[in-house]
Amino acid sequence: MARQCEVCGKKVQMGNRIETRGKAKYLGGVGTKVTGITRRKFIPNLQKVHVTTPSGENKSMRICVQCIRSGVVRKTVKTKPFDVSGKASKK
Repeated sequence: MARQCEVCGKKVQMGNRIETRGKAKYLGGVGTKVTGITRRKFIPNLQKVHVTTPSGENKSMRICVQCIRSGVVRKTVKTKPFDVSGKASKK
């Protein structure tokens, strides 16, 4: 499952890279011409994130940024090594 989001299934998509030359008509030119079309890959922005699953299990997953931002997954809460409750008394 390389380069694929483990939540939404987003993966690499193929597309075209279009090479043009010339100046646009609205800028005073005679228009742009296509001089070449080559294939390219659109790669999703995957991040390795520690996630808490609905069953309460913590595990590392590769998730796209769109899923992280939208709140589809819940990041694990890192516990502090110690808890200081109140203020420390000075002697």
